Amino acid sequence: MGKPFDITPREAPEVSTPYRRIVSRIPHPDTLPTLEKLQRYEPRSMQGQPPIVWDHAEGCQVWDGHGNMWVDLSCGVLVTNAGHAHPKVRRAVEEQLQKNLMHSYCFPNEPRAELVECLVNLAPEGLDKCFLLTTGSETTECALKLARSWGQGLGGERKIGIVAFEQAFHGRTMGSQQMGTLGGGDSWIVNLDPDIHHVPFPDGYRVTDTSFDLFLKTLDEKGVTPDRIAGVITETYQGVGPDFLPVEYAQQLSAWCKEHDVVMIYDEVQAGFGRTGKQWGFEHYGIVPDLFTCGKGITSGLPLGCVIGRSEIMDQYDPGSMTSTHSGNPICCAAALASARAIVEEGMIENAARLEGVLMPALKAIQSRHPELIGCVHGGGLVGGLQFVHPGTKDPHPDLAHRAVEGAFQRGVMMFAPVGVGGGCVKVNPPLCITEDALRDGLGALSEAVDQAVSELQPALAAV
Repeated sequence: MGKPFDITPREAPEVSTPYRRIVSRIPHPDTLPTLEKLQRYEPRSMQGQPPIVWDHAEGCQVWDGHGNMWVDLSCGVLVTNAGHAHPKVRRAVEEQLQKNLMHSYCFPNEPRAELVECLVNLAPEGLDKCFLLTTGSETTECALKLARSWGQGLGGERKIGIVAFEQAFHGRTMGSQQMGTLGGGDSWIVNLDPDIHHVPFPDGYRVTDTSFDLFLKTLDEKGVTPDRIAGVITETYQGVGPDFLPVEYAQQLSAWCKEHDVVMIYDEVQAGFGRTGKQWGFEHYGIVPDLFTCGKGITSGLPLGCVIGRSEIMDQYDPGSMTSTHSGNPICCAAALASARAIVEEGMIENAARLEGVLMPALKAIQSRHPELIGCVHGGGLVGGLQFVHPGTKDPHPDLAHRAVEGAFQRGVMMFAPVGVGGGCVKVNPPLCITEDALRDGLGALSEAVDQAVSELQPALAAV
């Protein structure tokens, strides 16, 4: 789906604002040995991001070590929610290192105990257990296992079905991949599990029927009855858009799960820790899931994830039968505890909610200039996306999206490569600590990059 960016240093417009600075060709010529080394020794799957060699990062900015500075609208793929190298997170890691405890397997450690208590206290009432893991993929895989075990306990061997949504992405481990379909017919994701069933996601753009009846109709057409279903999993918002569920749909889905003893799972790996303007994204729907998964923004920089849920579901396994080698790593736990506290205490959730009023109008203004090429703009809080399409269609236009990202990083705006259906979505999701001025500065440069990309591809577009 993706394609590599050219690593040849190219002339870029000189930039000098409080948040962005470009003083050389991009990428800087002196970084070529590093880029070439990575190409030589890593698989080509790792060559999909802008060729900027990060030297250091702080708050909402990234530097390359050669005088160039970017405002970060990528958040390291929605990870550094509290900001890069947040002082409280950095201090917590340093203090834990001073204790000479970097690993304890499943033997107890104090940061682990403090973190699970903190996360349960942040979760809705009734979700009273937390299992720490390493990555978001690991958490959704764990949720799959928990739901199936719970279903078997209620309905025997038949009740193991999992319902997931088309165009979902839940990770890259085997079970999490099979619950996703992102990429369409030519995807590297292949579902070989006959008990994982996919239904359309009611995004209101590619799927215009947003009624819950479509969910029921699809299962009926597949011959899947509720007594065979153990769990339903959905991303709080699908990362491909980002696309949110209609509130009424989410509430009807929750009620249906309760009625049929089906575990309702929300994948909060992207949406959690303030991203949408609430602590947990599912709060927008007025529901409480049975399980939800976290990752990415949980530590603002270190690998950690978790599953939070009802104790009767979480406590199914005997001691030693549901663990992880790096579960509750003391350094990662210290970082997560500091990050979670910083996000809450420094008002970053409220900042995300407020800056939605800056982000979404700016993206819609870009769309208004190119309505035939940007099919829709979806988002909420501090996450939004531009869906680039071929004129007069809903077919993704990955080349135009790719060029827009390239133009952005040449102007001092750090973004990750296009994502979503056919690689046509350019996502904007800065650290939650970003100021309004910095956000407006970055969005202004992105707007220029889109205009230039459209202008450069205009002959090809006209020919079509």
